[in-house]
Amino acid sequence: MASVQLLGVSPCLYVNRVQIALHLKFIEYEFIQENPHDRSERLLKANPVQKRIPVLIHDGKAVCESLIIVEYINDAWNNSSSILPSNPHDRALARFWAAYIDDKELREASTAEARKEIIGRIYEGSVLLEETFVKYDGGKPFFGGDNVGYLDIALGSLDIALGSLMGWVKATEVISGVKFLDELKTPGLAGWAEKICSHNAFKEVLPETQMLVEIYKMLQGRGKPASG
Repeated sequence: MASVQLLGVSPCLYVNRVQIALHLKFIEYEFIQENPHDRSERLLKANPVQKRIPVLIHDGKAVCESLIIVEYINDAWNNSSSILPSNPHDRALARFWAAYIDDKELREASTAEARKEIIGRIYEGSVLLEETFVKYDGGKPFFGGDNVGYLDIALGSLDIALGSLMGWVKATEVISGVKFLDELKTPGLAGWAEKICSHNAFKEVLPETQMLVEIYKMLQGRGKPASG
């Protein structure tokens, strides 16, 4: 049995975050598929409080919640470049935007009107994030500088209700007809997204846009699986 196991389902944005972090740190792991609609005894034992994916199991010990897992991976395997910024302010800023992305209010959209409002809020957020990126990157290709970092991972797998700045945003653009990454209004983010899409850690994980469109339609019909 591998010393590192990941309980999840593919594709899942939250699971993708963990996979990207594992790939960035070159960590070998066993991926164990779970059924979010029929939780296994293994999942319930590993995450008895929230009963959801993803769960990372390292040397028999479970770690839950995608962004917490990403931080754990960064701390547990600290023999390579850090995923989190070393500067305390930059680290706090990355966590702030990650928390904004994971805001429960933004993630839940059960009606067309609610989704329209959320799309507007995300578009507004993307303009603010553009300003942050220009100040944050210092001419570097990623929020993490020369290398993909914490905020790149969080933004790179944004919630299905909103669309991510990679696979899910493309799917949501197809569904909603709204272009989130406008090369004129958000040129920095648009360029960043292209770089992220071509990065090996993301290419190995994120699924094709059309697959996500079909999954989105399916989930709207039966409710979204529990994950976080």
